[in-house]
Amino acid sequence: MTEATRVSAQPALPAERNRLNLTKKDYEGAPSTLCRGCGHDAITACIMTACYEANIDPHTVVKMSGIGCSAKTPTYFMSQSFGFNGLHGRMAAMATGVGMANRNMLIIGPTGDGDTASIGLGHFAHMMRRHLRMAYIVENNGVYGLTKGQFSATADVGSKLKKGAPNVFTAVDIPSLAILMGATYVARSFSGDRKQLTPLIKGALNHRGTAILDVLSPCVTFNDHDGSTKSLKNIRANRDAVNEIEFVQDEVPNTDHHKEGTDLEIEMHGGAITLHKLKDHDPQDRIAALQRLDEAQRNHKFLTGLLYIDESSPDLAEIENLTDTPLAYLDLKDLRPSRDALEKINASLML
Repeated sequence: MTEATRVSAQPALPAERNRLNLTKKDYEGAPSTLCRGCGHDAITACIMTACYEANIDPHTVVKMSGIGCSAKTPTYFMSQSFGFNGLHGRMAAMATGVGMANRNMLIIGPTGDGDTASIGLGHFAHMMRRHLRMAYIVENNGVYGLTKGQFSATADVGSKLKKGAPNVFTAVDIPSLAILMGATYVARSFSGDRKQLTPLIKGALNHRGTAILDVLSPCVTFNDHDGSTKSLKNIRANRDAVNEIEFVQDEVPNTDHHKEGTDLEIEMHGGAITLHKLKDHDPQDRIAALQRLDEAQRNHKFLTGLLYIDESSPDLAEIENLTDTPLAYLDLKDLRPSRDALEKINASLML
């Protein structure tokens, strides 16, 4: 028997499993058809890892998307989950409908900067102020990749197209807008930093409310050149992290390695996060978060980490006093008012 035969004859090691007895392979989807090296694929890998480590049941997940390169992302993870690919810019509105119909489903929405900050800006803003429970992940590359690389609304002033034309319009800063409109978990990361991005996604999945992750994701085809502020090189050179995050689910965080005065513990729905401060930044201070984002933008820096969090606010299901049984599972007789109830309602409206 040759050495090669002996190696191949060895039994395969059993795959590691999470608390749901699922392997990482159970969180995979179809092979990606995006450009080789696209930052979106790195985000997909982080979503799969985060869901596996956070013990998310794929059958309780709804994957939403709109139109664009980012809209392909749900195909590439958790093939056992539900999914819906809708109209350009309408993902936030559709996700709101899903959340109202079935409050028990976890909504994950990978989307793009065009879907979010351009055609879908109105729906995006109202989704945040309603506190819909979902993880909304913006794959932000500053260009429209499917239509050959025009500037999107998140392109920075002075950034140049591949052909040299500069952008003269003010950029929409997604984290700042998210905080202003009421999102209660706001973070920014970089597709090339899985160590930072994965726990941020885990935190978002366990947040009770609207979690917005603005993920800088360089377009290797149309926006990775000199002159682009969202190129791989420029993002790496100008990232400014305010903290590092650890997420621990259903366990007491390990405090052995914590540094007094520099670490912050925040209890969450289904777990807790530990923030290792790299800068003097309190993510529970809304005004301070906005000021720091404004300062970073003026200094042409990308502020990353958990920027703002509020675990005290109720989510949309609580605000609307939805029944514990999801609306999607109620019988018609439970949804339709009786004749007596309808007469009382009509009588109350009479002048």
